[in-house]
Amino acid sequence: MNWLPVFLAFGVIGALGTLCGVMLTAADKKFAVQSDERWQQVRQALGGANCGACGYSGCNAYAEAIVAGKARIYACPSANTEAIAAAMGMQLESPIPMKAYVRCQGNRGNTKERYIYDGYQSCVTAATMAGGPKMCCYACLGLGDCEKVCPFGAISIQNGVAVVDEFRCVGCGNCARYCPRHAIELKPAASKVYVKCNNGTLGRTTRAHCIKSCIGCGACAKKCPQQAIEIKNGHAVVDYSRCDDCLACLSVCPSWCIVTEQDWR
Repeated sequence: MNWLPVFLAFGVIGALGTLCGVMLTAADKKFAVQSDERWQQVRQALGGANCGACGYSGCNAYAEAIVAGKARIYACPSANTEAIAAAMGMQLESPIPMKAYVRCQGNRGNTKERYIYDGYQSCVTAATMAGGPKMCCYACLGLGDCEKVCPFGAISIQNGVAVVDEFRCVGCGNCARYCPRHAIELKPAASKVYVKCNNGTLGRTTRAHCIKSCIGCGACAKKCPQQAIEIKNGHAVVDYSRCDDCLACLSVCPSWCIVTEQDWR
């Protein structure tokens, strides 16, 4: 038997295999994506809960956004920001602690109902049903979408309105992002004053819907010595960069919708 063709075939296959291997190795080196070792350092400094409080799908995605310069380093409430800043070569700033607050007093005793809603317990769903069950189209619907997405258990539904536990809230902003009525906002944690109304209609109309609504009268803005309040879209808005918590605005609000954490009126 002539073995020469067999040896030639093996030789050709071996040579082709070696050539392909060399080409693949060269291509791998030339087109390789250089990994950023900062990612691993940032990832280790994050909480690791993959809770989504940072606004990203998980810790890996948030770490990638930080390394790419697309995200601030303070979005994770349980992260070691000093370690992240060191990994990124950044100067560590002192962020202003924030807390969520609900801009609505439309509980079952204050606001009128358009109909009784007994469908799927979701604010997003209820908001699409003929404008929602509450007459005020800016009111908190109280069906708990914010409560479900809060990773720290800082929100509960009481008497048809979301309530924030300031001791548990870390200001991650998840609740504000998921509220279909935009009835939740963040404010500086140290500030005492906030407006519990998100009304965007005329005073006469909104008072027919809720007895605790802001009517946009402007009395608070006139009373504020720091000019920290103005009327926007039908309701009072506080400029926290000017507000010094003098509380002068509380006494002149006819609807009692400018309050403090200690105010239980």
